[in-house]
Amino acid sequence: MREEIIAAVKAAGVVGAGGAGFPTHVKINANVDTVIVNGAECEPLLRAHQLIMASESAKLIVGLKTVMLATGARRGYIGLKRKYEDAVKQLQQALTQTGEQGIELFFLPDIYPAGDEQVLVHEVTGRIVPEGGIPPHVGVVVANVETLVNVAEALAGQPVVDKYVTVTGAVHKPATFKVPIGMPVRELIELAGGASVAHYAVIDGGPMMGKLTTTDQPVTKTTGGIIVLPSDHQLIIQKSMAWSVVANRAKAVCCNCRACTDVCPRNLLGHSLEPHRIMQAIGRGQYSESGVVTKAFLCSECGACDMFGCTMGLSPRRVNAELKRQFGKAGIKNPHNAKPQKSRANREYRLIPTKRLLYRLGLDKYDVKAPLSLESVTAHEVKIPLSQHIGAPANPVVEIGAVVNRGDVIAVIPEGAVVSANVHASISGQVYAVDSSISIRTMQQSRG
Repeated sequence: MREEIIAAVKAAGVVGAGGAGFPTHVKINANVDTVIVNGAECEPLLRAHQLIMASESAKLIVGLKTVMLATGARRGYIGLKRKYEDAVKQLQQALTQTGEQGIELFFLPDIYPAGDEQVLVHEVTGRIVPEGGIPPHVGVVVANVETLVNVAEALAGQPVVDKYVTVTGAVHKPATFKVPIGMPVRELIELAGGASVAHYAVIDGGPMMGKLTTTDQPVTKTTGGIIVLPSDHQLIIQKSMAWSVVANRAKAVCCNCRACTDVCPRNLLGHSLEPHRIMQAIGRGQYSESGVVTKAFLCSECGACDMFGCTMGLSPRRVNAELKRQFGKAGIKNPHNAKPQKSRANREYRLIPTKRLLYRLGLDKYDVKAPLSLESVTAHEVKIPLSQHIGAPANPVVEIGAVVNRGDVIAVIPEGAVVSANVHASISGQVYAVDSSISIRTMQQSRG
């Protein structure tokens, strides 16, 4: 049975619908005792996951049961917050109707980052993932809400061609849409009534971990949110800061107050990551302190340190990300693999309330509903990247001029690649470009 499930998920091109897009057929090829559904949606302003849990509760449970069957897990938990009232109601009804015994809801605290998979594992099971480790190391598989809906659809032969995306911030009609993958961001903003300010910037993802993007960029399998903000918003200014400025400020301004370390979720779990010590080493030019600076490998880049902890406007997260990039270029691997037995004694007092974070980010005026649109969204043109996942980009199997139908395979896992994912056409039409992406237009547009 496991082989059939993995084959169906692999064929459908299912990847983690949030985060880095780890191919799901690889993730579920494991033996664990517990599967956790990540329904925390702890990034402020995003709404897609709670809306999916309410509208697709039956499919979500099917997907969860499928992954439990594939991994041999005996327990399944749906981790979500009590404030997602519609989702709680619909999931409880669905579980009652199916009579499931091994699946239950687990109510998470309203904190950031409750959706970090290592934080989630600890909240639900009490287990601590080792440094540099992943949840299967402690007998757990964590799967995103939308990923599990896609798993359920994969069993019916339906590939991943659409994405749920919350469009919010400085737009006239914040909403969550189900849109074809490859649709340009500018069209999503138009669906939300357009920007409500003349000069704006766009974040792909949540305000904490999302990246600045352009309106020409396409929606991918991992796009969870599009946030429009005024160009002079503090969050945009911080995300736009050049690395040279970040580095110079880290060297000149950090006073080693350890506020960044005090709120670091991985440190609070017992990991040895101490952002203030890394900043101290950088400030002194002591890059040779490998035992300190290589702990940057343990950083999840959640942003708690710079967006909430530091009062000086510094970014330990950016420093850690740059160190990891440089280590990668030099072929240096993570040397840290300690196995903490318990979390920090003061952890419960250091957790970041989502509401307080919202105000700290200056986003409280945008904390509004973004309901799921019931209107079918069509696209006349899409640009579908060959790499929407961790691992090797997919290999195109179509050429310019080819006519494809929605759901057709247009790129496949390269021969010999362990980590990769298939890619499918999200609209019917004609291929007009093949490079790092495959671009398709509807036949009417092609003739026009």
